Amino acid sequence: MVNFGRVLTAMITPFKEDGSVNYDVAAKLAAHLANNGTDTVVVCGTTGESPTLSWEEEYQLFSVVLEAVAGKALVMAGCGSNSTKEAIAATQKAAKIGVHGALQVVPYYNRPPQEGLYQHFQAIAQASADFPILLYNVPGRTGQNLSPETVARLAEIKNIVGIKEASGNLDQASEVRRLTPKEFQIYSGDDSLTLPLLAVGAKGVVSVASHLVGNELQQMIQAFSSGEISVATDIHLRLFPLFKALFVTTNPIPVKKALQHRGWQVGSTRPPLCEADAKVTQHLEVVMKELHLL
Repeated sequence: MVNFGRVLTAMITPFKEDGSVNYDVAAKLAAHLANNGTDTVVVCGTTGESPTLSWEEEYQLFSVVLEAVAGKALVMAGCGSNSTKEAIAATQKAAKIGVHGALQVVPYYNRPPQEGLYQHFQAIAQASADFPILLYNVPGRTGQNLSPETVARLAEIKNIVGIKEASGNLDQASEVRRLTPKEFQIYSGDDSLTLPLLAVGAKGVVSVASHLVGNELQQMIQAFSSGEISVATDIHLRLFPLFKALFVTTNPIPVKKALQHRGWQVGSTRPPLCEADAKVTQHLEVVMKELHLL
């Protein structure tokens, strides 16, 4: 089984002034992440603005990032769709490109029942039977929750290796942990809930904040794993204002602004997302200065 590590960064997608993908900056950013605490780079997830990327752009990003982090980090490709047929095709293409696994989001908008969700993920996994799949539950975006009972059924499929749990519900994460084998990996989908989820059996986090504090997140998780709970708590509380600031408006608007503050030419977001307003920008600056990130 592939070990995706503790800190998986949901990488932003850089754009040029004309709105096209800036593959050069994407490669540089991915390499930077791999050198600063990231075990696995997640490409073309929600933070990567996948809803406004074409599949051709996504496949190119998979290849570019894979080359940029070779030997330093793994690459996970966002291949989810609310069309099972489309998700299968994208996952097979990503596997052929050579990435190490796929992130599969709960189908959005069409809101299938639990049996439909099970059949959707089962079909994707079976179509790429030797390719690791990480489920992604984020009901605030998809309109449907993947229940712990359905997760437990899916965990019986050999190449469905874990879940990014972003329901914000600690009880749900606890129930997933209770119902699944210990080798089934649970990752927090929210930076601010990483430490609490570690306490109920999570392995790590699919992070946005790791664009800025990847090494610190590694330190927090390692401290917890070593039984240094007070050290982990101190790191969590110090970073907590940043965790919240990065979600003060729709992700990835704040993290792109934060990266711009750090000198990264990542461009704006694609419509219908928009630039951070003055209030968001000022709040980010204050929090980043307090953490000596500016």
